[in-house]
Amino acid sequence: MQIIVNFFITFTEMVDSQYYLPNDIGISALDCREAFRLLSPKEQMYAHYLSRASWYGGLIVLIQTSPESANIYVLLQKMFRAQAPQQLEAAATAAGLSAEEYQAFLVYAAGLYANMGNYKSFGDTKFIPNLPKFKALVWESLAFKQSPGDMEALWGCCCESLYSLEDKQKQLSLGEKGISAYFSGNCCLEDAEFAQKFLDSKNLSAYNTRLFKTEIDGKRCYEVRLASGKSEVCCGKHEFEDAVFSVKRGDYAFLMEKVCQNLEKAKDCAANDNQKRMLEEYIRSFTCGSVEAHKEGSRYWIKDKGPIVESYIGFIESYRDPFGSRGEFEGFVAVVNKAMSARFAQLVSSAEDLLPELPWPPAFEKDRFLKPDFTSLDVLTFAGSGIPAGINIPNYDDIRQTEGFKNVSLGNVLAVAYATQKDKLTFLEENDKDLYIKWKGPSFEVQVGLHELLGHGSGKLFVQDDKGKFNFDQTAVRNPETGELISSWYKGSETWDSKFSTIASSYEECRAECVGLYLCLNKQVLSIFGNEGEDAEEVVYVNWLNMVRAGLLGLEFYTPESKSWRQAHMQARFVILRVLLEAGEGLVGLKECTGADGRPDAVITLDRSKIYTVGKSAIQRFLCKLQVHKSTADVEGGRALYEGYSAVTADGTHNFLRLRETVLLRKEARKMFVQANTYIKGTYDAVELVEYEGSAAGLIQSFVERFPDDAENVEAQLLEMTCMDSSCWC
Repeated sequence: MQIIVNFFITFTEMVDSQYYLPNDIGISALDCREAFRLLSPKEQMYAHYLSRASWYGGLIVLIQTSPESANIYVLLQKMFRAQAPQQLEAAATAAGLSAEEYQAFLVYAAGLYANMGNYKSFGDTKFIPNLPKFKALVWESLAFKQSPGDMEALWGCCCESLYSLEDKQKQLSLGEKGISAYFSGNCCLEDAEFAQKFLDSKNLSAYNTRLFKTEIDGKRCYEVRLASGKSEVCCGKHEFEDAVFSVKRGDYAFLMEKVCQNLEKAKDCAANDNQKRMLEEYIRSFTCGSVEAHKEGSRYWIKDKGPIVESYIGFIESYRDPFGSRGEFEGFVAVVNKAMSARFAQLVSSAEDLLPELPWPPAFEKDRFLKPDFTSLDVLTFAGSGIPAGINIPNYDDIRQTEGFKNVSLGNVLAVAYATQKDKLTFLEENDKDLYIKWKGPSFEVQVGLHELLGHGSGKLFVQDDKGKFNFDQTAVRNPETGELISSWYKGSETWDSKFSTIASSYEECRAECVGLYLCLNKQVLSIFGNEGEDAEEVVYVNWLNMVRAGLLGLEFYTPESKSWRQAHMQARFVILRVLLEAGEGLVGLKECTGADGRPDAVITLDRSKIYTVGKSAIQRFLCKLQVHKSTADVEGGRALYEGYSAVTADGTHNFLRLRETVLLRKEARKMFVQANTYIKGTYDAVELVEYEGSAAGLIQSFVERFPDDAENVEAQLLEMTCMDSSCWC
């Protein structure tokens, strides 16, 4: 009985601690000095202005994340502009904070900057300060002594939500399941679905929108806000079924104007006409709120082959929209790593030989493979809520299907993000740990390459356009699962995101991950990445081992109360784990046990002798099903398949709900990254790069110095935008 009681106490403490960032969280600086140094003065200037545009746009994520994020950001900025972290420590001591509590404060602040809000970018759970004396520190700070009225008002705006762990505020979601600043507080999933029907009817994209709902004289009224520098009271009012929709420009207007101003300056430093036309279209998009203009800019971006300075900016990824249609603002600027890019170029050259190996009929593959750029980049700037390891963009299906795309692997992110210490490796047998540490980097490099290029870059969507024209022969193409002629497809303005909505992101990540697992078994692929013989076999083994371990780790991102997943990639990896466990024949083993510390533990194993037989067959069958449902717009079948494997229950061979508790007990916090700043020197003909140490203080200082010319104006505008929206969250 005592063991059960002790476990309950430990687990209760763990449940609370999952909402804190640990004091020893990993924080690493992204090294880009050598890459930046090798740029010409004009290229450095181009990178500088693109970075400025990205950083201003990145502040939009504060407003997209939660009602309180911008207020907390401004509070911290004022404190740290008045006193650097080292100076503020004396005030912390005077306020009665211990050294550990002050470190917890610094980690919280760093976390808010790194995630651009008080919800984790990877997992969408809230994090709160791990100290009770936050207010005492604010009151003791120099910023408070200089402007007590302003600081007290700021504290009043965010103090309650800063610590609140009410059920609805624990995670980002919609309705009673959580909060989402993409929607007013009174919106639910049915409102999101209804709004999508309206947007589809007007051929409008949801990517750059937010939705606000009111009721007037008993009639539903919706306001669709377009992100744009240009503000207009209304650019369209529409009766739709039993509701009224108003479409308005001007969301985030101040920040969008700042983005455009810097893109105009970058245009003067562009290397070619494609870059100039790209930036002109982005400026048009961000000024008027036109997704079509952004798509046009993306077309020029695709045509800009092999640039030395690579970038992309806009409302890009829809992971955090609970409905899956609205994009979070993101902007990155990076410099090409020529040696690693040569390997990716080889993979691109081999793509047409590799695509036919994928387990679906030729009719389900694109009519022709549009060879993309695939480069390895060292990140200079990545503004948004987090930094991925690789990217496949643009996300516009109509462009990717017929015009092309680009893939990037972020080399300096990979170099520091996936370094692993043996003593922190969980859920592996001891004899697997050394192998895992040695080969995780090379195997992940292969997986990222295949995932981005041949995962997201493969597969055809069957479409009937507005004029009734089909992009396939509907009298001949058959469903390989049933043998019947296909009976469903995308119509008119329907897209993958709008059709599959809430599961679209995770489903697509799962499909791409499966492509990586399947094609990493190909000797040609392994050779391209410099892996031959026994080394190649180790890369395959660790790649598959990493995937099944990631599937178990994914349980951290499942919320039992709402039966929902909070992270697309981790849901995808859990699904793959389920598929491989179901394959049986001893391919994957998952056993619960007690760890050396006496706490619950688990061990996952993989029989390497069965990867090429049992494993390959299982992924082959599952991958074909994923593609068929996607190609044919079969939402009902796709949901049944994907949500079936996504279910986390206590039934069956494995009690995944209990395993989730074990995963939470032993979880390790995700790393944060410190990025450099660039400044134009006084002569206006040279750009200076300033880097910071890989610590919470370094990350904080990088943000304090990010807007040197107009920090107070930026903060005032953020507060004004937040204040205007405040009534929408009541």
